[in-house]
Amino acid sequence: MASDIEIARQAKMKPIQEIGSVLDIPSDHLLPFGHDKAKISEEFIKSLDDRENGKLILMTAINPTPAGEGKTTTTVGLGDGLNAIGKKASVCLREASLGPCFGMKGGAAGGGYAQVVPMESMNLHFTGDFHAITSAHNLLSAMIDNHIYWGNALEIDSRRVTWRRVVDMNDRALRTITTSLGGVVNGYPREAGFDITVASEVMAILCLSNDLEDLQKRLGDIIVAYRRDRSPIYCRDIGADGAMTVLLQQAMQPNLVQTLENNPAFVHGGPFANIAHGCNSVVATKTALKLSDYVVTEAGFGADLGAEKFFDIKCRKAGLAPDAVVIVATIRALKMNGGVTKADLGEANVDAVVKGCDNLGRHIENVKQFGVPAVVAINHFVADTDEEVQAVKDYVASMGTEAVLCKHWAEGSKGTIDLANKVVEMIDGGASQFAPLYPDDMPLFEKIETIAKRIYRADEVLADKKIRDQLRQWEEQGFGNLPVCMAKTQYSFSTDPDLRGAPTGHSMPVREVRLSAGAGFIVVICGEIMTMPGLPRKPAAESIHLNADGEIEGLF
Repeated sequence: MASDIEIARQAKMKPIQEIGSVLDIPSDHLLPFGHDKAKISEEFIKSLDDRENGKLILMTAINPTPAGEGKTTTTVGLGDGLNAIGKKASVCLREASLGPCFGMKGGAAGGGYAQVVPMESMNLHFTGDFHAITSAHNLLSAMIDNHIYWGNALEIDSRRVTWRRVVDMNDRALRTITTSLGGVVNGYPREAGFDITVASEVMAILCLSNDLEDLQKRLGDIIVAYRRDRSPIYCRDIGADGAMTVLLQQAMQPNLVQTLENNPAFVHGGPFANIAHGCNSVVATKTALKLSDYVVTEAGFGADLGAEKFFDIKCRKAGLAPDAVVIVATIRALKMNGGVTKADLGEANVDAVVKGCDNLGRHIENVKQFGVPAVVAINHFVADTDEEVQAVKDYVASMGTEAVLCKHWAEGSKGTIDLANKVVEMIDGGASQFAPLYPDDMPLFEKIETIAKRIYRADEVLADKKIRDQLRQWEEQGFGNLPVCMAKTQYSFSTDPDLRGAPTGHSMPVREVRLSAGAGFIVVICGEIMTMPGLPRKPAAESIHLNADGEIEGLF
């Protein structure tokens, strides 16, 4: 079979105005970027307020493994499958970061015959949203140092500047740096550092904002530094919120592209699923819901991180109520959870599949806690045996749920007809009774304990007095009603990335808590979380090049 990029290159794309017409978007409300992608005007989005919403479907997964799960591929496949059975459906995805594209993960446009195109553009510069976010973030960084240089009227303690810089690239050399070296004319030397752009609070803010007015307010709420008396300095104190909003004006408009089968896809925003909430933008999701009968979106990593944050942060803040959840699993990944090494995944092993289903079962139980009906999508690989697939179906059935085999990677929408029909059946049954895991007024530490015990199945949360005091101080300052954003390894329910399956009896150590006042959540860091990744020993960038015809090779 052809590679992902070869399949994408053979796609017969329609002009983006035709894709917009499917959703009744007038061409004069599309800002085209070439022939195959466009932004949707703010004016048109505001005109949709009185329309009813379509049905919202969340795509999540078991904990990620090196074997692969295919959550984005299945999101695209289900969107195409829904359209194939006569439903008006769109998909909503995050944009790709350059760091992972040139590092190890690769692209973020799906795979096989379930992709969003133009694949190369989507995985590279796209419509420039990430560049705008990088520029807005670093403008604030420059204005902070400039304020200190010109007399520091706000009395910023330069040792307590919390706002770092960002770049959309994996570069471990920039994690910790010293700025303003070279003499008096360059300012006051201090320790600083870079994060990757997707870890920026500006990214999270853009993805949670409803409009430009909301965006500027949230930007103004960012805490950038503290005085010696520990009182906070906000972005609006620096005077950067207006200019940052100007830089982000166009980036706030959602991007419209298409799948290989010429169905509409909204691709907008890309916050980290660890340090932030890991979902596409609220404005894109809400726009899609006004224009489609069914919207399929995804959340980052496994359901313990992605789905929980989608429910407790994005849906809570945006007033969304999902109608169904699809949990993606592969036979290969279940075997890894059952103890099989990556080298041996090609060998049939029903016992390992059954053992690995403990991880899948935990995610099914967790999703049900939110009151949303769920179905399991088995993302098919050619080496999967009928016995292994049946073992998963039997296990899932024992939990009162159904597992559906999906072959969208090889067959496109034909491979997800059964899944599409099952999802529609669940939604038509009206079974969703969505509710977040905890109320707004629950104390912050109790929110952390609720997630740790009910989602991760930890016995206890370990946090020293300094952390508990900080949480109480934020409550006194009026931040107690914020949701918590748990930052831990994506590979396990615990904080140990090597502890696969469905562990119990473990402790959840809290290393640090951070206030993202603009985004509107408390970040709870459990274990070591890297906000600036590094490149692997052999980065994907070494294989990316232009061929003799000027076409991109090696991007996957």
